[in-house]
Amino acid sequence: MRSQQVKKGIERAPHRSLFKAMGYTNEELKRPLVGVVNSANEIIPGHFHLDQIAKAVKAGVYMAGGTPMEFSTIGVCDGIAMNHEGMHYSLASREIIADSIEIMVMAHGFDALVFIPNCDKIIPGMLMACARLNIPSIFVSGGPMMAGNFRGKAVDLANVFEAVGSVKAGRMSLQDLEELEDCACPGCGSCAGMFTANSMNCLTEALGMGLPGNGTFLAVEAARIRLAKQTGMKVMELLEKEILPLDIMNPQGFENALAVDMALGCSTNTVLHLPAIAYEAQVEMDLKIIDEISSRTPQLCKLSPAGSHHIQDLREAGGIQALLKELVENQLIQGSALTVTGQSVKDNVKDVRVLDREVIRSVEDPYSINGGIAILWGNLAPQGAVVKQGAVDPSMMTHQGKARVFDSEEEASEAILGGKINSGEVIVIRFEGPKGGPGMREMLSPTAAVAGMGLDKEVSLITDGRFSGATRGASIGHISPEAMERGPIAAVREGDLIRINIPERLLEIDLSSEDLENRLKQIELPPPKYQKGYLGRYSRMVSSADQGAIFKSEVK
Repeated sequence: MRSQQVKKGIERAPHRSLFKAMGYTNEELKRPLVGVVNSANEIIPGHFHLDQIAKAVKAGVYMAGGTPMEFSTIGVCDGIAMNHEGMHYSLASREIIADSIEIMVMAHGFDALVFIPNCDKIIPGMLMACARLNIPSIFVSGGPMMAGNFRGKAVDLANVFEAVGSVKAGRMSLQDLEELEDCACPGCGSCAGMFTANSMNCLTEALGMGLPGNGTFLAVEAARIRLAKQTGMKVMELLEKEILPLDIMNPQGFENALAVDMALGCSTNTVLHLPAIAYEAQVEMDLKIIDEISSRTPQLCKLSPAGSHHIQDLREAGGIQALLKELVENQLIQGSALTVTGQSVKDNVKDVRVLDREVIRSVEDPYSINGGIAILWGNLAPQGAVVKQGAVDPSMMTHQGKARVFDSEEEASEAILGGKINSGEVIVIRFEGPKGGPGMREMLSPTAAVAGMGLDKEVSLITDGRFSGATRGASIGHISPEAMERGPIAAVREGDLIRINIPERLLEIDLSSEDLENRLKQIELPPPKYQKGYLGRYSRMVSSADQGAIFKSEVK
């Protein structure tokens, strides 16, 4: 056991003395030490209740003969951090989370780990640490929030963001907004749509690192507590059988996760996170691989914001395991891939069936023959750009219009909410990439304002920043290279003609190569927004979005 280095032998008497200072007994110290990585805090709704999950996990570990020891990580609430300085820190927190877990585990000699995330950057940060450490590990999330009910209609956080634009446009009253605000988020859990948090929790299950139900059992269900206990017990089995994360997080596992990503219509943030996790697992993944899997995987689900269903509907339809069953039976994923159950995907789903064919459609009757995410290329994005095509209105799958150029999210939001954007235009928001932002801020406020004002079928938005999983419409992000690295988006001028063709995977500006090159030579880049502190270091170290926004010093 790895923990012997901190507890065995006469030389470790001081170490044992410190354990005993916390009340641990000799009997407990003889057992395997299991780190319980708990991201609970009182600022994120999805993490507010994680102490209950941790308590259940620790009970499971004890029942199976281990000694659980809990430690914490940081976490940013993307919704609360949205559209102000706080959003610079969201994506950047992913690296801190991975590094802090590595430090705690390596310093204290744990034999195995149970990870308890629930939201946005916490899940991928933990998965990155898990792959990097490669000791027996398993995940159990805090579970999704229930959808709210607004006058008989299921709603979620995205509806509140969009309602701001509706009020500004005179399409909704302030009183209606206040009523919606009170009911859209009815309790703890990760926000109820297929946003980034639920996307990553579902993909953790698809990857094989969480037990069946990890992605869809609701936060308020007793089933979630039982799952946490089972997870605590299961990690002891993984330790006994010496099943390691990289036995699961291998090319087969990542291919399955990507296929489920496309079938579900997940957040575009998965295109940042899965490559970063794959890098830690030493598995090759780039935008071409992602788009190739999208091209052969039909979209079988349309959950909010792309459709009216929520995670609770997916849970009632059979959850991720039912979706896996549909994909296995049609040879769209690797059924032989190992999971933390100790069995293969195919074995896990043998007795599973789809319970609602409107929520999880068949391969013969998909919402779309292609996956929910597409990668675009062209002279505006020579290294790629990302769009959640499953949430784009069919009328906007091809679009060309004059550019309206903004050098920050705030400038764009002010113009949108001020009624200064006209039908047919293409909003360009730049200097918001990983380096230029810094931190590649999510653009939910401007995209929600566009939708709330009824312009989502008339206006496109492109950026070197990124979007929330709650974004819908013709919103194209992750444009690489970013403006701060003198990418072509930095050369766009007001009134330039921009062409978007999602089916053909094209994103172009109507300029010759020579004109584009000349413009780029003349550009004077702005100074970095942050010189000091973590964001200063982050902006100097981070890679472009097409590489997962990992640190440059680690890019091959």
